[in-house]
Amino acid sequence: MAALNTQERSAGVETSQHSNMRPMPLAKRTSFDGVTIAFHWATVLIVLGLLTTALWHAQSHDDMTKALMLRIHRSLGVSVWMATAFRLAWRMTNAKLPPFPDEMTDIHRMLVKITEYCLYALLIVQPLTGFVATIARGRSFLLFWWHVPPLMPHFPTLRTVLLSAHRIGAWTFGILIMGHAVAALIHYFVLRDNVLQRMAPVTGIQRSVRKFSLGTRDSQTSFGR
Repeated sequence: MAALNTQERSAGVETSQHSNMRPMPLAKRTSFDGVTIAFHWATVLIVLGLLTTALWHAQSHDDMTKALMLRIHRSLGVSVWMATAFRLAWRMTNAKLPPFPDEMTDIHRMLVKITEYCLYALLIVQPLTGFVATIARGRSFLLFWWHVPPLMPHFPTLRTVLLSAHRIGAWTFGILIMGHAVAALIHYFVLRDNVLQRMAPVTGIQRSVRKFSLGTRDSQTSFGR
């Protein structure tokens, strides 16, 4: 009987050691560097502000509200342009970009790259079209807390063309953002790979800690039997 208890205790210890020695997903996972992650989520917040102010401006019938939303929208546009410029400079110099998951096909990787390049292009071009359209009015305007005097004469044709390009870019931008978000959720909930965790490491940490806790709890239960 004592020998049997000794064997069970030894088996429990081995089970506990085996559970504790399970490779944690966090150790295997490679993520973007902290600066790139900060730029990404700062851009997300600014773009949400841009979309909100644009919709609010379009739906409002109050002149004061429309002017305020346009001022905020214009200021956020300059902010996202500057953030994107710094982000691209960081990406080309010091950024740490993790490789694609091994299970991703070449076509899938190509689509991801094309979408990424299109998003970067719109983050640069979209604020420029809106800002130049503002300047083409030939009037002074408010940017952040500063009063900017007229910078050029009124060019109605140029302004009309730029506003049309700005609207088309906005719709294109919205479609790409929705596709980007849906793809990230599919990777997380359906494919269950580490694509989303690479840009949101807190999610990966929580998942890894949860799995580690469950493994430890199972090992303790085995040891107590």
